[in-house]
Amino acid sequence: MRLCPQSIHYVRKRPVIVVAGEALIDLVPGRPAPDGPVRADDPAPEPALPALLPRRGGGPYNTAVALARLGSPTAFCSRISTDGFGEALLRGLRDDGVDTALVQRGAEPTTLAVASIGDDGSAGYGFYVEGTADRLFELPAALPDSVAAVSFGTCSLVLEPGASAYEALLRREAARGVFTALDPNIRAGLIPDADAYRARFHGWLPHVGLLKLSEEDAAWLAGSQDPAAAAREWLAAGPAAVVLTHGGDGVSVLTRDGGGCSVPGVRVEVVDTIGAGDTVNAALLHRLAAHQALSADAVAKLDDAAWQDVLGFAARAAAVTCSRAGAEPPYASEL
Repeated sequence: MRLCPQSIHYVRKRPVIVVAGEALIDLVPGRPAPDGPVRADDPAPEPALPALLPRRGGGPYNTAVALARLGSPTAFCSRISTDGFGEALLRGLRDDGVDTALVQRGAEPTTLAVASIGDDGSAGYGFYVEGTADRLFELPAALPDSVAAVSFGTCSLVLEPGASAYEALLRREAARGVFTALDPNIRAGLIPDADAYRARFHGWLPHVGLLKLSEEDAAWLAGSQDPAAAAREWLAAGPAAVVLTHGGDGVSVLTRDGGGCSVPGVRVEVVDTIGAGDTVNAALLHRLAAHQALSADAVAKLDDAAWQDVLGFAARAAAVTCSRAGAEPPYASEL
């Protein structure tokens, strides 16, 4: 198929959003497996270990897939194993149209995250991260001029030596005027020194344009401080806005000028919440791009009506993800 010059010109002008961070395999509980052989005259057996189903995941990986499914030109910047899981992760990105030119490869194994699902659909995780490929991420060359925003978050900002390389990428791209977004997506079990991580988080804020986090993450990062007061301090340190997710209660934003607004959650039958926050992340960036607001100055100028639109879009997208198993963010046609 040939593209007319006008089509080529349009594609080149659309902002590219890079998502930087880990890709891993979520082992998600499936139907419990019975313990031992079952005979027809046996009573119902007690479930033993649940069957664990491998699903592509990782906060940044989910964000990249969600962005591409929504229609944003997206690239993924990470280090992915050459093992079978790594090949599946790479194939998943390409199948949804994510550019993988910035993906580094390594022979080390893929990180595994074992998910546990609560009665309310909430997800907890245990991680297998020693010696895995994504920990060895190295700082890439300067990103292309077509990149308008870079999103960071989750395990990649914790696990060394890759965490320092991602931090260097954040600082470098922010310094050359690229809009940056941060979703800390705290995994406390991976953080050996909470106070040291909180100090490091504060050091990132002058280089962050948009800070998005759950209310649970905000409380953890605030420590003994009131989370609302802490959020105001985070705003003063650099971000143009702080977006907070409140589970089924919706999404809110605080802005540097002291303003803010919120939208309610969209009611759905929750299967699980895996990938919901990552979907919010992607939907925020996608909708900000639609408002031509992929810069700290433009974000600071958004009025309440624009924020209602951005937050409402994010809430609807997250609801779709919660309505199905695993991190399966919606396509644009589903919204």
